[in-house]
Amino acid sequence: MKARGRVWIFGDDVNTDLIVPGRYLDNYDPAHLASHAMEGVRKEFASEVSKGDIVVARDNFGCGSSREQAVTALKHAGVSAVVARSFARIFYRNAINLGLPVVISQNAADLLKDAESATIDTDSRDLSSEDRKRVAKLEEIPPHVKRILDEGGLVPHIKNMLEKRVSH
Repeated sequence: MKARGRVWIFGDDVNTDLIVPGRYLDNYDPAHLASHAMEGVRKEFASEVSKGDIVVARDNFGCGSSREQAVTALKHAGVSAVVARSFARIFYRNAINLGLPVVISQNAADLLKDAESATIDTDSRDLSSEDRKRVAKLEEIPPHVKRILDEGGLVPHIKNMLEKRVSH
């Protein structure tokens, strides 16, 4: 996966209620959720995020409740990937299931600057500033996870597996 976009830097412990506040969970429409993405931590995010943008955080991104609507909000807002030092386990799995790349990097939040343009390339395993003077190394996405992400998430992946079995 390769994408180019604005970097949005966040700190530690960005929980799912900050990603999509609970008061908006009366409507699960992805566009509605996206219109409130990151509202609990950065009001301007939902109105300024663009397709391809990259969320970069420090430790424990996606902690808190197990609401998959947090992933839906980010994905439908246009976020191409979330890069963090660590993720809450359930958020990480929800992201994979819904087809949003989540990648671990120990130094991305320290090397990149908020609002700068950057390129993420999960194959070469780097997230680089536009001038390539600052390059954060990304941990490898496990092959089985990469297959699920490449197919758009767990449901499309399972459908593809079942179709292959039926055709053989």
